[in-house]
Amino acid sequence: MLGAAVLGAGTAVVGAPGVARADDKHGHGGHGGGYKDLPVPTVVAHRGASGYRPEHTLGSYQLALDMGAHVIEQDVVPTKDGHLVCRHENDITGTTDVAAHPEFAGRKTTKTVDGTKLTGWFTEDFTLVELKTLRAKERIPGTRQRNTLYDGRWEVPTLEEVFRWAEKEGRRRGRRVWLHIETKHPTYFRGLGLGLEEPLAKLLRRYNRHRRHSPNFLQSFEPSSIQRLRKLVDAPGVVLLSTASSRPWDFVEAGDPRTVADLIKPEGLKWMASYAKGIGPTLDLVIPKGPDGKLLEPTTLVRDAHAEGLLLHPYTMRNENTFLPADFKKGTDPNAYGDAFGAFKTYFATGIDGIFSDNPDTALLAAADFADD
Repeated sequence: MLGAAVLGAGTAVVGAPGVARADDKHGHGGHGGGYKDLPVPTVVAHRGASGYRPEHTLGSYQLALDMGAHVIEQDVVPTKDGHLVCRHENDITGTTDVAAHPEFAGRKTTKTVDGTKLTGWFTEDFTLVELKTLRAKERIPGTRQRNTLYDGRWEVPTLEEVFRWAEKEGRRRGRRVWLHIETKHPTYFRGLGLGLEEPLAKLLRRYNRHRRHSPNFLQSFEPSSIQRLRKLVDAPGVVLLSTASSRPWDFVEAGDPRTVADLIKPEGLKWMASYAKGIGPTLDLVIPKGPDGKLLEPTTLVRDAHAEGLLLHPYTMRNENTFLPADFKKGTDPNAYGDAFGAFKTYFATGIDGIFSDNPDTALLAAADFADD
């Protein structure tokens, strides 16, 4: 019933051929092998099918799966009583209807999270029961006005609910449902007594997703979170990498002077390969942009990472002009779709192993085209 309710017109037809063609090309059985059995390029549904539904909802996840996405992403943050819920940020001001709940008006506050001052409502100030009274809404309604049609339709899901959903869908489809689970602001939450890694590991074990060949990746922008998880479970870890000049927040807190630019050097990649199976760099680390917003020559990151045995799942491809490199924008409307297929082809040509996309159907077709070239 859920699949029928959230599936957009024609999406199953669009997504399915891409999956079949990619799977046939790369021998994706989906019946117990590890991440090396995933199709290449792997399509990771960024926060679900967030180009079409409010992000991190069961509706968004279901649509991504129905489209044929190979892996579906969850970001996890804690509630006041320690439950892990799926939100991109602990600040839920822009992704829920919390501001419309007068009973929670007094919860609005200002906090500093990873050095950034934010004013709004935060998951760590709500119990799960309270959070379940809220409904999700579109994060960027100005860009994705059509997605606002679904505002109020879904709750904020717990990670455990997502695991149960994945189990149910896996049984129905006869194959495992792959997830990409990110710990958000782990150092910040550990300081509040709400560490993410231990409850995540407990849930992974409960649902038999803690093993080396389990159908999920564990990812974080903080290397120490992946190191901590590596001691708790055997599921493959991925270190996310932001802009070259940035520093992971756990490095800031620990006084580690290294930047992302240091981590993508051979010695940094070798260090990450000692505890992680992959990296998730921003696309600009793979192909930088010039002052005019157009793509320059690719860096050596793909080659260097592969030399250390690391896979690369860079982020994030979106169809709208506003998110595309200048080379692939079409027309003057920033919210209109540009030449996403051209951009996908350019990124795939670098040898990346997969890509995060808000539009899994587009990414799947692009991946199938690339596999056939």
